[in-house]
Amino acid sequence: MNTRDRLSRILRATSRYLLFFLLIAFVITCCTVPFVSILVRDLGITLTENGLKTAARINFLNVLLLSFMFTVIDALRRRHTVERPVRQILAAAAKIVQGDFSVRVKPLSRFGTDDSFNQIIACFNKMTEELAGVETLRTDFIANVSHEMKTPLAVIQNYGTLLQAPSLSDEDRIAYAKGVTDGSRRLADMITNILKLNRLENQQIFPQTAEFDLGEQLCECLLQYESVWEDAGINIETDIAENIRVKADAELLGLVWNNLFSNAFKFTGAGGTVSVVLTADGDQAVVRVRDTGCGMSPEVGAHIFEKFYQGDTSHSAQGNGLGLALVRRVVDIMQGEICVESVVGKGSTFTVKIRRA
Repeated sequence: MNTRDRLSRILRATSRYLLFFLLIAFVITCCTVPFVSILVRDLGITLTENGLKTAARINFLNVLLLSFMFTVIDALRRRHTVERPVRQILAAAAKIVQGDFSVRVKPLSRFGTDDSFNQIIACFNKMTEELAGVETLRTDFIANVSHEMKTPLAVIQNYGTLLQAPSLSDEDRIAYAKGVTDGSRRLADMITNILKLNRLENQQIFPQTAEFDLGEQLCECLLQYESVWEDAGINIETDIAENIRVKADAELLGLVWNNLFSNAFKFTGAGGTVSVVLTADGDQAVVRVRDTGCGMSPEVGAHIFEKFYQGDTSHSAQGNGLGLALVRRVVDIMQGEICVESVVGKGSTFTVKIRRA
């Protein structure tokens, strides 16, 4: 402890002592004067000058002693109920500043302490938990983005190197150029999804709601993949009820259907089937997108809506693990529901419920 801190503590102790001294002197004076007045008036006791001086000195010493006792008791109380929890919170805050988000402050004993500190400690521990979660997400996000960017960049780099060969045939040149284009498109799609997801999570996109026919939107989105299912030899089944209208942001909701359709076609092999069903269930419109693809285990299904999570750890299927996270966020904004049912080897069914207009 330096000289300034020591002097500051002495001044605080002195000020508290003077405060108690004045308070006790006031209380004793207020009690003694009426008492002495009654003795003199009713009992006829005569107080000599020496007696008054002696009584005054005794009272003054009592005030000094009581002030000292109260100051010591108050200092012990403050050290136990105020200074100790404050030191604990400050020490924990210092560790957080250094990047240690695992620190927690133990709640205080309820005996002889103010419960307000326990409320502050509970909020502090909750804050550190949230910070730890945010830090984990940030670390995972950076690691996953770096990993996902390496794949298309490596593809572009490899095909770019191959394109520099002087004896390259026109057929190979076209194939390698297509590889560069596909890699760059995949990278651009990932960056676009990252920006959209970030804006959605930071509430920088405000839905522009309007009433529209959900069945028409589903048909329009599905027809965009006509060349995909024809080239892959995938069968399409639709059962779309008519006149089911919703009040939502059509552009954001289109992201949901495009991502679900894209996943369904991606994981369904030749000869498989992708079906789209739209029904009305009370005040909700229910959309089911089912495929007969590879399916997924319950462990994968539990994390499928997390950012950058991919059930295919080999990354043999193109994707960046952002599509379903984007879908989940949009559905949440629309105050809807989404769930998935899947069986390994038999396919998956995604169910989305949106409130009808």
